[in-house]
Amino acid sequence: MANFDAIFDENIEGVEESRISEDYVPNQPEPVVVRGVGHMTLFGLNSKFDPDFPQGLNAKVAPEEYKATISRVNRVLNKTMPVSVRWLLCGCICCCCTLGMSLWPVVCLNKRTKHSLNKILDAENCHLYHKLGLHWKLSKQKCNSSNMMEYVLLIEFLPKAQILRPD
Repeated sequence: MANFDAIFDENIEGVEESRISEDYVPNQPEPVVVRGVGHMTLFGLNSKFDPDFPQGLNAKVAPEEYKATISRVNRVLNKTMPVSVRWLLCGCICCCCTLGMSLWPVVCLNKRTKHSLNKILDAENCHLYHKLGLHWKLSKQKCNSSNMMEYVLLIEFLPKAQILRPD
């Protein structure tokens, strides 16, 4: 009588296999990488990103939208990089006298530039790219030619929602 209310599943192995198939996520395409093409790199952040439309984004986003986003990012870099270079030169000249403390303004300016770029990319993601299934972010990657690290724009493809799967 104790087992009267108990529920037994006779096919436990079949249930676990169905759970695995429900959690299956199809392979996502590789993210598109937009590298810097400027003439100056400061702490891994390049002074300009490539405005040419990458082939990996065909039929995903309009070239005009892509160029508008890249121009917003490049506009921020054009404003902040010359100031950072001036502070770097002043910091290098005074480095011996200040025991390296004169380089802190450059580090802070670089951090502020990265924060500004992330804010722009977040606004663009919310405004347009998440609706298209894309996500832009500023990411640190290893350079192709050396062991140095550089900041690149990564355009990732978001997984599509499974509309046929019940909640």
